[in-house]
Amino acid sequence: MKRLKLTLSLLGVFALTSISMKAQDKNHPWAIGVGVNLVDLTPYGISNLGNQIKDYVGLTDVNALPVLSRLYVAKYLDNGFTADFTGAINSIDEIPSGEVSEKSYYSLDLGLRYDLNKLFGETGWFDPYAKFAVGTFWVDEDMAAAVSPSIGFNTWFNNSVGLNFESSYKTNALFGDSDLGNTIYIADYHFQHSISLVIRFGAKDSDGDGVLDADDLCPQIAGKPELFGCSDIDGDGIADKDDACPDLAGTEATKGCPDTDGDGVIDSEDQCPNLAGDAKDAGCPDSDKDGLSDNNDKCPNTFGPIENNGCPWPDTDGDGVTDNLDNCINEKGPKTNKGCPVQLTEEAKKELGAYAKTIQFNSGKSEFKAGVTETLDIIVEVMKEFDGVRFDVEGHSDSSGDDAKNLKLSQERAQAVVDYLTSKGIDHWRLHAIGYGETKPIASNKTATGRALNRRVVLSTIESE
Repeated sequence: MKRLKLTLSLLGVFALTSISMKAQDKNHPWAIGVGVNLVDLTPYGISNLGNQIKDYVGLTDVNALPVLSRLYVAKYLDNGFTADFTGAINSIDEIPSGEVSEKSYYSLDLGLRYDLNKLFGETGWFDPYAKFAVGTFWVDEDMAAAVSPSIGFNTWFNNSVGLNFESSYKTNALFGDSDLGNTIYIADYHFQHSISLVIRFGAKDSDGDGVLDADDLCPQIAGKPELFGCSDIDGDGIADKDDACPDLAGTEATKGCPDTDGDGVIDSEDQCPNLAGDAKDAGCPDSDKDGLSDNNDKCPNTFGPIENNGCPWPDTDGDGVTDNLDNCINEKGPKTNKGCPVQLTEEAKKELGAYAKTIQFNSGKSEFKAGVTETLDIIVEVMKEFDGVRFDVEGHSDSSGDDAKNLKLSQERAQAVVDYLTSKGIDHWRLHAIGYGETKPIASNKTATGRALNRRVVLSTIESE
């Protein structure tokens, strides 16, 4: 019957190992265990190892009391080591030679445990340890000394309460035939097994948040276990002690402050909190990439200099020189003259007039006579020298033929000159083609020589307004 009860008790203990367990540690330095102990006697000597194992597994000659019979106190030291002091009482009524009248049994031991999880890693459900103890035991008034290598494990229901199972091999053989080495009814060794209810204490949780002070980074403020006991008012997963905006949810990248547009600039410093931008632009976008953020850019979609508020400089007179560089914003002129028109010298006027007289056309056509293009090339060089001077290119015809046709022909001749000059690099805006037909003869149309002179092109400067 005793063996059946013992077996059922052990099965119950092993069933409880499915509950999460944690080792005794610096957070729970003290523990008290109260339980029962079983003393298993054997007739064998130390040399009979096989019989010892058989006896240990078989649990024969087991002695127990039907009351609480074991008490221990344990103190965690460091690095997985725990010291304990254990006392037990029992009654010896079964020995290998048969039943005897009850004999009282007492034991006192001082032990040192080592947490085996330090070697194998935390299992999360099993807390085994190895132990070595020295002590004494008494059978009635007969005392002996013993050393006790032991194995055991703990399982915890919560942070404070659990069960302890321990099995010890107690031998007094080391003391030989001395007074400390012999007791009545007990041979060279015996086994002592125990099951105890354990209560751990000594841990402190000042703020009552379930995180012990030893692990609590904020021991005076109730917080969350996942934040090591620190609070998180805005619920952004960043402890208030590390949160630059503890009342507003943010991200780790912004130290807990909100960043609505996700541009890395927190809302309190972002001049455009709903539009992603660059930190250098106070969180505002710069759509045209001109270095001026859109909120300060008068032309946000057009590249322009900062000094003109992000807008391109205008060119009022269209001469290719922007107004900021143009000294004559209402008059066309070359860059070389800061946008102002260049005055043609009298000598250049005479030169151009002389060359223009040689620009002649075949009768009834807008095609140049031979050698005219060489003359036009010389005119191009003069015009380039006076870059920016504008010219009227006047086309004229003789009186031969219909007036309307002559007017059209004179326009085509003027345009032919303009086309040639622009093809050589003269800006189109500097030239204005106009045909006068036969209305401005310079010679008589009654002679062939006069008519040839009348088929001409004249260059005249356009004076600035």
